Amino acid sequence: MLQVALGWELYERTHSAFALGLVGLVTAIPVILLALPAGHLADKMDRKKIVTAANVLFVLMSLSLAAVSHVKGPIPLIFVILLIRGIGQAYNNPARSALLPRLVPAEVFTNAVTWSSSAFQTAAVVGPAIGGFVIALEHRATAAYVIDACLTSIYVLMLFAIRGDHGIQASATSLKPREKMTLESLVAGMKFVQQTKVVLAALTLDLFAVLLGGATALLPIFAKDILHVGPDGLGWLRAAPSIGALIVMVGIAHRPPMQKTGRTLIGSVAGFGLCTVIFGLSKSFGLSMAMLFLLGGLDGISMIVRGTLVQLWTPDEMRGRVSAVNSVFIDMSNELGGFESGALAAVVGPVIAVVGGGIGTIIVVTAVARAWPELRSLGELAPPNIAA
Repeated sequence: MLQVALGWELYERTHSAFALGLVGLVTAIPVILLALPAGHLADKMDRKKIVTAANVLFVLMSLSLAAVSHVKGPIPLIFVILLIRGIGQAYNNPARSALLPRLVPAEVFTNAVTWSSSAFQTAAVVGPAIGGFVIALEHRATAAYVIDACLTSIYVLMLFAIRGDHGIQASATSLKPREKMTLESLVAGMKFVQQTKVVLAALTLDLFAVLLGGATALLPIFAKDILHVGPDGLGWLRAAPSIGALIVMVGIAHRPPMQKTGRTLIGSVAGFGLCTVIFGLSKSFGLSMAMLFLLGGLDGISMIVRGTLVQLWTPDEMRGRVSAVNSVFIDMSNELGGFESGALAAVVGPVIAVVGGGIGTIIVVTAVARAWPELRSLGELAPPNIAA
C-alpha cells in the first residue's frame, strides 16, 4: 500500500519517471552502506528487539509521509523520510530473515518459508488493491499512509507474542553476548556466500534478474499514460504479481519437495524475463495483467528456493550476516532496479526500458547457468549435509 501511494503521489505531482526511480535509490543507499554492521548486530543481539525497533521507526515515517501528503509539502522532504526509513530497513531485513529459523524446526523449514512468503504475498495482493481504492476515493495518498502506519503498529504488537526458541540448532546457538565489531566479523557473511557456490549462484541470479527486470517501479506511468486505467487500475497492476506468487506458493506448500530445484530456479527466472518483455510491449490492460500475474508466479518460485537455500545452508551464528548479504543482493536489487528503470525510462521511454530489462534478464540467466554448474545440478532442497 505504501509503495502504491508513493508511486501515485510522486508521479501525480512531478510527472517524472526519474522521480519514481529515485525512490529506489534513496531507499537502497542506507541498506547498502549499513548491511554489514546490521548483519553483525543481528548475530549478537536479540533479533526480535531489532525488528521491533525498526518497525516502530516505520510507523513514525509513515505518519510523517501522511503529514507531508496532507499539506502537499516539498517533494525533497519525502525523499528525506524515505532515507530515514531505509536506515530502519537496513537493520530490519537481516534480523527478520534470521529470526524464522530460530522458531521453526529444520524438517518443516521449507514449508514454513513457503507459508511465510504466502502470507507476505497475501498482503502484497490486498495492500495495492486497497491503496488504489483509497487513493481513488480521496484523490490523494494521505489515508493510505495512515492505514499503513496502523497495520505496522499491529505487527509490532504481534512481535511481542513470540515466545521460545525451538528452531534450527536453537539449543546449540543461543544468542551470544555482544562481541567487538571487527573487519573480519563484518565480512564473514560475504566470505561464506562466496565459498558456498550454490547460494552465490542463486543470489547472483536473482540480483541481476530483479535489477534488470524492475518493471513495477514504472507501473504508475503504464497505468496513467499507456494503459489509461487510473489509480484503481494501478492498484490491480501492482497486486497482479503478488496474486500470481501467492497461488504458486500455496500450490508448492501442498506438494512434495522440489526434486530438480536448480533447473526449476533457472527456468523460472528466464520466464520472468520473458514475461517482462511481453508486458513492456503490451497496450492491453488484460494482457498486461496476465503477464504481471505470470511474472509474479515465477518470481514466487525463485523466492522460495532462494529463501530456503540461504537459511538452511547457513549456520545460525552467521545467519544475521548472511541475511544482510542477501538483503544487498535481493532486497535492494528491487530498489536499485527501480532506480535503473526510472532513470533509463527518463532517457529512452518506459517501453524500451522495460523490454530491454527483460532481455537483459534472459541473458543473465544463460550466463549464470553456464558459470555455476552446481546450481544446474541442485536436487532437493535440504541442508548441505543431506542435499541431493
